[in-house]
Amino acid sequence: MRLGLVGLGKMGGNMAARLRQNGHEVVGFDRDPKISDVADLAGLVAALEPPRVAWVMVPSGDPTEQTIQALAGLLSEGDILIDGGNSNFRDSMRRGEELATKGIGFIDAGVSGGIWGLAEGYCIMVGGSAEHVAILQPALDGLVQA
Repeated sequence: MRLGLVGLGKMGGNMAARLRQNGHEVVGFDRDPKISDVADLAGLVAALEPPRVAWVMVPSGDPTEQTIQALAGLLSEGDILIDGGNSNFRDSMRRGEELATKGIGFIDAGVSGGIWGLAEGYCIMVGGSAEHVAILQPALDGLVQA
């Protein structure tokens, strides 16, 4: 599976490494150009083939909101956006409804595992349509299996 991952800090960076170890292709974007695969979010979206999957791993609150809004303007109908920032469920519900009006799928995927997730696997609580979760399932399997 090929997916984009936004936010390559301790959690996102280790998630990208674990996904790659499990045979997935990850295009990473971070505001730190030294660790980013692409220059910006537009470059991330351009590097993915439809249907695109973009996973956001930035802090909850304004950083997540801003990133999701920016991606919503770049993604297309049929693409899927995942919020891994442990957002408030009300924000997730609102974001899912807003993205649905554009035909963009939304998955809320709260991630736990800290820096040990790379070696031990992550605990992920996933919410979204069965269709969208099924598309993401190979990546989820690679992140959670020890």
